[in-house]
Amino acid sequence: MPHLCRLYLITPPRIDDPAAFLPRLQDALDAGDVAALQIRLKDAPDEAIRAAVRLLAPAAQIRGVAVILNDRPDLARELGCDGVHVGQEDASCVEARRLLGPEATVGVTCHDSRHLAMEASEAGADYVAFGAFFPTTTKDAASRAEPELLSVWQQTMQTPCVAIGGITADNARGLAAAGADFLAVCGGVWADPEGAAAAVKSLNAAIAAGVTDRLAA
Repeated sequence: MPHLCRLYLITPPRIDDPAAFLPRLQDALDAGDVAALQIRLKDAPDEAIRAAVRLLAPAAQIRGVAVILNDRPDLARELGCDGVHVGQEDASCVEARRLLGPEATVGVTCHDSRHLAMEASEAGADYVAFGAFFPTTTKDAASRAEPELLSVWQQTMQTPCVAIGGITADNARGLAAAGADFLAVCGGVWADPEGAAAAVKSLNAAIAAGVTDRLAA
């Protein structure tokens, strides 16, 4: 059976020592299915981003996990990332595609707006990201989205959708059932008291249960 929903892992917002973080990342990636790793280092200087990507990206790519850099299509191209994720205030989808070429993955933040998502889809985005679905401490969420948004999108559009914002193993099942193609998780993995590997296992179990619910509906 094909994956109808997969885990999309996001790095912690700060990685002071990439070498010290690398074993945690490897453990998490080895613990279960992970479709993509977004390296998201807001406000970090370019050299810190370069250092982190050069160390962390190979660990993901050797495991078949796509590496997506947040915000920076220029650095994504320079560093050999598989794609880029852009927000509404970042480089446009069209600009990111121009820089990275047709084979790269380009994802776009669309908050709780089908209109923004349709615009991104028409501009050639490979996925659109909706959220936040739950309260999150990782970033200041500009909007709150409802699971119904995923269901409507899935019924009417072909472009894959990512659910993001406060997702944990305890609430992931409903979003997978509602129609998310990917669940983007940050704090729900790295802040899990059982550890990142245990969180990935639990999230994959919740996703599988949600997919079963979706197929049974």
